[in-house]
Amino acid sequence: MLYGIGCDLCALDHMEKSLRSPHAAAFVRRVFGEEERRALSLDQGLPDGRSGTHRLASAAADFAAKEAFLKAAGTGLREPFALCEIQALRRENGAPFYRFTGGTARWVEQQSLCAHLSLSHDGGAAMAFCVLERES
Repeated sequence: MLYGIGCDLCALDHMEKSLRSPHAAAFVRRVFGEEERRALSLDQGLPDGRSGTHRLASAAADFAAKEAFLKAAGTGLREPFALCEIQALRRENGAPFYRFTGGTARWVEQQSLCAHLSLSHDGGAAMAFCVLERES
């Protein structure tokens, strides 16, 4: 049974500004979970060139995934949710999926929800689409 849907866009230039700001380290810790930071190598900073462009697009898509989840949940960013507890990760084949931790994981379990995620990026923006459904 459908619980909720959500989508979000994130401009790559806004994400780049956040990742290159003097407060980038605090932003990364507040927004991205440990596994996301490791997958994107965000703790090492954002390099220039093709590698940096790909990581920037992935970081923007991950951010959009968090916002899409909150919209699907129908709550916005408030207790029990924290952005770093909503992680958008990739399987070996590249397919995106959510991994939840902390209060967010408890909320998803209490609601008996299964989360589905689709990501894309092009033309200076990244988008995410989330579907939450009740497990039967």
